[in-house]
Amino acid sequence: MPLRPGRRWVPRLKWTLRVLVLTLVTWGIWKTVEQARHEFAAQRFDLEDVHVGYLVAAGVLYVAGFVPSWVFWHRTLWAMGQRPRWGESLPAFWIGHLGKYVPGKAMVVVLRTGLIFSERVNRTVAATSVFVETLTLMAVGAGVSALALLLTTSHPALFWLAVALMIGAGLPTLPPVFRQLVKLLQVQRANPEIHRAIAGVDLRLMAFGWLIVGVGWVLLGVSLWATLRAIPGAGAGWDEPWPAIPLLTATVGLAMVAGFLSLIPGGLGVRDWVLMALLAPAYGTRVALVSAVLLRIIWLLSELVVSAILYVNLLRTRRRAPTGG
Repeated sequence: MPLRPGRRWVPRLKWTLRVLVLTLVTWGIWKTVEQARHEFAAQRFDLEDVHVGYLVAAGVLYVAGFVPSWVFWHRTLWAMGQRPRWGESLPAFWIGHLGKYVPGKAMVVVLRTGLIFSERVNRTVAATSVFVETLTLMAVGAGVSALALLLTTSHPALFWLAVALMIGAGLPTLPPVFRQLVKLLQVQRANPEIHRAIAGVDLRLMAFGWLIVGVGWVLLGVSLWATLRAIPGAGAGWDEPWPAIPLLTATVGLAMVAGFLSLIPGGLGVRDWVLMALLAPAYGTRVALVSAVLLRIIWLLSELVVSAILYVNLLRTRRRAPTGG
């Protein structure tokens, strides 16, 4: 059906918005890489010295660590009455990750919602589900960090910071609180049926989320262990990961949550400060800084590779799909 004369600007607007989104994401990624390059130069660290095998393992573990979050988000969408396929939620989830490199983090919601939207997934409900998954991820990360800090270190200030972050991120996801927030934000103006969708966000769903996402955070801790093992001389006495996992999981969890809530693109600076505070006593200041930069690069490359593969596959799938008519 051809567009009416007064609506011919719509395709141009869509393409303009896509170019703008791509530009913002590219700029955010470039800033992250530039910051990492300057920090490596300041430490006079040569990337040729690292053990590549451990870095590859760190990247694989990072991807595996976010699989539980993807599963939880997919299940949240279904609990809210939406019917995405696994092959639709996976690229939306991973490509949406790249939005965190844009100031404000709102681009995560824009990318995910835009990619998951279909005749089976309402745009407003999808956006709401992103907040449920993201805040649960942050709350679980802070909670796991608080528990690990309580058991492994003498950092009372960071322990209480983790507790505060857990409460701050987790409280809005409690079903009664979440429903009240949706009402206060007047989401029903965009979707009058939103109250039916949010009824599916119950304690059983959130308990599932906390359990499965907690496993993901442990895998992210192991990813940090692999990164440290890649640095020559950094892993002396740490050949087996298990004794170090509580501290490293706490480090990753608190660093990522603090970085996310700072709203700084990629958590630059904030994430590094937390990593330094927790890793320096065990590994030394130089190794702590180098590992923080390496971790940022490996995780970014992992996101780019997975997102590129999924996006190409998504385009092929859409081209093969019947257009109807």
